[in-house]
Amino acid sequence: MILTVDVGNTRIKAAVFEGNTVLGNFVFEKNELQEKIENILKKFQNCSDLVVASVGNIEKQSFLSFEKYLNIHFLTHEDVFPFVNKYATPKTLGIDRMVLAAGATLQFPKQNRLVVDAGTCITYDFIDENDNYLGGAISPGLRLRYEALHNYTAKLPLLTFETPELYIGNSTAQAIHSGVVNGFVYEIDGFIDEYRANFSNFIIILTGGDADFLAKRLKNTIFANSNFLLESLNQTFQYKIDND
Repeated sequence: MILTVDVGNTRIKAAVFEGNTVLGNFVFEKNELQEKIENILKKFQNCSDLVVASVGNIEKQSFLSFEKYLNIHFLTHEDVFPFVNKYATPKTLGIDRMVLAAGATLQFPKQNRLVVDAGTCITYDFIDENDNYLGGAISPGLRLRYEALHNYTAKLPLLTFETPELYIGNSTAQAIHSGVVNGFVYEIDGFIDEYRANFSNFIIILTGGDADFLAKRLKNTIFANSNFLLESLNQTFQYKIDND
């Protein structure tokens, strides 16, 4: 069994795999790390490896305390990946984006793939049918858009996510919801349209915390999987073992 851990900008997600089968999914706050990992290992005592991909501010030492129970692996840019990284600044490419690209490459061979990860930020990652990682885009996620309107204006309130009642917002609150949520959806559809216009044999993989919400609203046909990063982390680790 393998325990995969994704340390994001806001929360930690984890999953236990046996082969490619998910045995358990977990989401928790960063200050709960020690307690939650201990509980997972108590429940799944046959875990042999803990695989970490981190873009958040958590020290490696936080995980090393579990070395007495299982092997600890931190995925880095130095590991082997199933694609050719053609990013102009490869060392600055987030390890989470690399893992998503690896998962797309392994799960959907010989296709052009666009991975859209809708979390704290929206990231777009494109891997062509010849397994070249070409890059993508980074944009603010839903929560950041709400916070930016509040933090950089004098009077706009800080709202929490809400599906807009009307396309034309008839109050300040509804205007914010319409602008943030509809703008979010139109942006993603616009990016997808641009890629579709330039590439054939194409698949879109949608993941992240807002994947389920977006899947119902995007006009483009997509493969939606909110757990794609954790599944990709498991597959990337298995690929690393087979190719080291």
